[in-house]
Amino acid sequence: MRDILIDNSPRLELSMRMVDVLAIIGAAHLAGILHFAQLLDSVAPIHTVLMYFCCALAFFLFPRFGMYGSWRGRPMLTMLGQLSASWAVVLLIGLFFSFLIHHAGNVSRVWMFYWYFAGVVLLVCYRLLLYSTLRLLRRKGLNNKRVVIVGYGHTGQEMHRRAQQQDWYGYDVSAIHADDQDAHLLQGAAIARIANLEEIPEYVQENHIHEIWITLPLAASPKMAQLQYLLRNALVDIRWVPDTIGIQMLSNRMIDFLGVTAIDLNCPVSSGVGGLFKEIFDRVFALVALILLLPLFLIISIGIKISSPGPVFFKQPRLGLNGKKIAVYKFRSMKVHQECGTVTQASRNDPRITRLGQFLRKTSLDELPQFVNVLMGDMSVVGPRPHALQHNDKYKDLLEMYMLRHRVKPGITGWAQIHGHRGETDTIEKMRNRVQFDIYYIKNWSFIMDIKIIVWTTFKGWTGNNAY
Repeated sequence: MRDILIDNSPRLELSMRMVDVLAIIGAAHLAGILHFAQLLDSVAPIHTVLMYFCCALAFFLFPRFGMYGSWRGRPMLTMLGQLSASWAVVLLIGLFFSFLIHHAGNVSRVWMFYWYFAGVVLLVCYRLLLYSTLRLLRRKGLNNKRVVIVGYGHTGQEMHRRAQQQDWYGYDVSAIHADDQDAHLLQGAAIARIANLEEIPEYVQENHIHEIWITLPLAASPKMAQLQYLLRNALVDIRWVPDTIGIQMLSNRMIDFLGVTAIDLNCPVSSGVGGLFKEIFDRVFALVALILLLPLFLIISIGIKISSPGPVFFKQPRLGLNGKKIAVYKFRSMKVHQECGTVTQASRNDPRITRLGQFLRKTSLDELPQFVNVLMGDMSVVGPRPHALQHNDKYKDLLEMYMLRHRVKPGITGWAQIHGHRGETDTIEKMRNRVQFDIYYIKNWSFIMDIKIIVWTTFKGWTGNNAY
């Protein structure tokens, strides 16, 4: 009974694929109601054809995108981002299909826009419900996978602790192989100890173990090879958890590099296909924003010209992707002045700031011209905020991983900003906190995370006590 979901995972995958198809059909009709005020059956037939075509695509492509693999032990946010991107690919292929059959002109783009977001909502809500149900079952001891940890050094202890504390992932550590020198660490623990490596295959078979976690150091590779040989007939998942504690990493992807296995240490998560999708989204979002905000641009420009002499826009040198120097645009919020060799950060009640500039800075409206930077490809809508060049020189040797912020494009808004880390960084502690949030964003990036940051910025991120 405890393993019923694990034993029937192929049937569950088929069920999930069918539910996804139903969700896509439901989203298409919901989009039809929102746009046409009626179901698709009553509008141009191409919409119904496109709906069924995309359903078939999703049924066969979603598994290729890894949508039904095990997400046990992996962040839900990453899965939701992958889902949103996969659904976008399906719709783009569907739109291309409409061009091939010469019906693209009959397809409502607004309906497709509604369909995409309705599809994301339904697909995500269904998965969140499933995810919550699985978490509840696992906390009750159902749908758990039994694990043997091989090696009980620092990494082994950490994995054991995490499996116990994060019980919603559904891992039960049944036994631990610990050498004599580590045996004392298991004294008094209600868990089996496997003393000899040769005993592991028998234990795995008798106790129906699902996974083996090898937490031995790389120096113990002969022992790992021996264990692999001993388990050659055991149909279990074997994972090696390398000791990366103390190593600062932006990612930990394992890749085939020149025919040799390598681990990426500071390659951002947003590279690859995800990065391409982010790039397209940035350009489209920036173009739409500039068109919609054009009247506001004109009003602010006139206000700046009336309030103080000088140019409307202010250009600042900053570092962009991989340290490339870029020019970042802002609405001018200060009186025209000359810096005395060093950049002086704006402070509260700064006499250099004009009255209109105070409002622009408080509401972050002075940042709007940076949509031009996004359209040019120098910046992203979401990313770490770019700092003055002299601040980079100052903090790069004081704060670990500071310069890794430049492994991605700087953004108009970011994870740090929506959490209140804005304005003056007059202490190293303030800068450290901001950098920690930036690094967290880079490590955990997903498209859903970007959307979340944009929504938070729209509703509450433009103002704050630290903005002046």
